[in-house]
Amino acid sequence: MPSQREDCLFCDIVHEGTYVAKTKGFVAINDINPKAQTHILIIPERHVESFREIGEFHAWELKRMMEFIAETARDAGLTDYQVQTNVGRSAGQTIHHLHWHVLGDVASHLDVSRPLTAVSEL
Repeated sequence: MPSQREDCLFCDIVHEGTYVAKTKGFVAINDINPKAQTHILIIPERHVESFREIGEFHAWELKRMMEFIAETARDAGLTDYQVQTNVGRSAGQTIHHLHWHVLGDVASHLDVSRPLTAVSEL
């Protein structure tokens, strides 16, 4: 398994979680505090703090990550959806392990005045 941190919730989930989908290097889980009808998190298996460190991935991994996001959204029945990542605490990042929010039917649930977070307020 790629590098992980013992103190990281998402590293634990990647190792022992229940997935919506999984592919080499990435997993998808349902968000425990959904902000839309469908709210899925895409998480790299390797611990990378945030989008700031995106350069730690090889080009083929980035391509696979984007393909997995699209595949997961399609498999969830989404045709119109948002893909978002928060970078840094003031932007709403509460878990410092890179992850993407895939949100479908956002209008019925989203409070656009608040950034999305991976879990409820910690």
